[in-house]
Amino acid sequence: MRFDVITLFPEMFAPLLSSGITRRAFEMGLVDVKMANPRDFSLGNYRRIDDRPFGGGPGMVMMAEPLSQCLQSIRTERNDAAPVVLFSPIGTPLNHAGVTRWAASEGAILVCGRYEGIDQRFIDTQVDEQISLGDFVLSGGEIAALALLDAVARLQPGVLNDEGSHQFDSFNPALDGLLDCPHYTRPEDWDGHKVPDVLMSGHHQQIERWRREQRLRITAEYRPDLIVQARRAGHLSPQDEACLARQDG
Repeated sequence: MRFDVITLFPEMFAPLLSSGITRRAFEMGLVDVKMANPRDFSLGNYRRIDDRPFGGGPGMVMMAEPLSQCLQSIRTERNDAAPVVLFSPIGTPLNHAGVTRWAASEGAILVCGRYEGIDQRFIDTQVDEQISLGDFVLSGGEIAALALLDAVARLQPGVLNDEGSHQFDSFNPALDGLLDCPHYTRPEDWDGHKVPDVLMSGHHQQIERWRREQRLRITAEYRPDLIVQARRAGHLSPQDEACLARQDG
């Protein structure tokens, strides 16, 4: 798959492509990431890519023409119908299902806005989908693009050391969309805090039940909306419901 990133700050992506476990996805060619700077397509001595907003107001607005020219250059090189994605507060919140969809796709063209925003005419005529990371504002779309690329890369085969480890991530359907349970490692006693006895028992059935109950407990406490979703989908067993009832009591 291939992701083209339209950004004024391509240098922000270098650490993602060369560091950590996810770099394997890029080094192995599983995820191809290319940068395009709209400033390279601007006119004039100052290579302007923004101007004051019509109607007045604070901030500057990214101009449609440099973005459009940049996009057309990418289109010519790709020679496909890759969707154009803009990171925006009005976009659909990114979740596990969305990441899984992109991880199985052929990629996209990611537009990273800056300043007060992007000329709406570019959005209306060129953007296919908008994505949000949450109800807060970033200084630009680069961090959101980095988050998407990281999440997509770690789902590619051969990227993680344990091929099936992502199946136990929070929000994964393998966990019925619940949050993950707590994890422990050596030493068994750290500063007076001991590992739960059940994890030292060697009784795998009891361990798995404990982990399930912990997932239910944590999800009910921090994300009760996920419990509602799991219940609606029929993912909770009578034993799960009894565990939740004990917590409510």
